Amino acid sequence: MRQLKEIWEEKFFLEFGKFMSKLAKKPVNITEGVNVAFDRDIVKVNGPKGNLSFRIPKGVDVKSVEGRLHVSLKVPTSPAKGGIRGASKNNENLKPSLGLTRAMVSNMVTGVSHGFEKHLELSGVGYRAQVTGRDIAISVGFSHPVIITADLGLNIAVKENIITVSGADKDLVGNMAAKIRSIRPPEPYKGKGIKYVQEKIRRKAGKAAKALGVK
Repeated sequence: MRQLKEIWEEKFFLEFGKFMSKLAKKPVNITEGVNVAFDRDIVKVNGPKGNLSFRIPKGVDVKSVEGRLHVSLKVPTSPAKGGIRGASKNNENLKPSLGLTRAMVSNMVTGVSHGFEKHLELSGVGYRAQVTGRDIAISVGFSHPVIITADLGLNIAVKENIITVSGADKDLVGNMAAKIRSIRPPEPYKGKGIKYVQEKIRRKAGKAAKALGVK
């Protein structure tokens, strides 16, 4: 005779499996050289590029099975008060958390194995940047260079007019690149400023061009 726990788990997944997006259902492959460990509700990932950790949201479960990480709803230890309907009230808002957890775990595995990079381009006469230790001094037309200190776990390199921000944490890399770009965002007339490499700037015609009928 089947145990009540098995019956409850089966009913739970039949009812709430529909809450999981296709992406959340897709397992994350653990790259060679990457180690994954669990400390209660914290998943820790370490690899050649660094170490990262993430607190698993309440109601979400992450398991490592045969070299893959699986994200799913956490089955309550006992039937919720009110049965499936009672559990529905507790889990109906978990869909965003499932997608977030899967994305975070995937980014962590990629980050510690291959890392992330953002490339920015300095465009303007006399615009330049120089790295000293963890500081980058950026000269973009102000009376003095703007100095930014890189967060721990990030590397900043400069080659000619290209600034490269790299690291294991995708969010840190993106935030630092956005911070550098915000110093002098590209203006729409001549395109001078700091922009992402391959970023398309929507250009505007100046007054002289408008007088000649250029759109």
